[in-house]
Amino acid sequence: MKLAQALQDRADLNARIGQLRQRICANALAQEGEKPAEDPQKLLAELNACLDRLQELTARVNLTNAKTKVGKVTLTELIAEKDTLSSRIRAYRDLASSASQTSSRARGAEIRILSTVSVADVQAEADRLAKRLREVNATIQENNWLTELI
Repeated sequence: MKLAQALQDRADLNARIGQLRQRICANALAQEGEKPAEDPQKLLAELNACLDRLQELTARVNLTNAKTKVGKVTLTELIAEKDTLSSRIRAYRDLASSASQTSSRARGAEIRILSTVSVADVQAEADRLAKRLREVNATIQENNWLTELI
């Protein structure tokens, strides 16, 4: 199985687990003398089977990511870079947005509010980081489809 397929299976399992949790809660109570629409014990058994499969799959994905080299780094390191780039981009975009706000004047006073940073420079850096993020994402995706799951 390719790593990409395992990741899709993991996402499907997470969705299934969420649905099972909702169904278990929806059938946890029933009116006296009535039966719930579904047997909570059967749902719990299915939930536990899905969680066991998720645990196994997650361990295999993490092991594969840690052992798969892409150039001089592992997939785990690329994923960490991707996550860090995403946070960095959000911070730069938030800064650019805050610094470009129009200022209001209080009661006719001539108080001017000025940006303390170059919005153009901050936005250019955010764009540069976004380009790197796209490159990292593409590399990760490519390797996900090329790498066999351990």
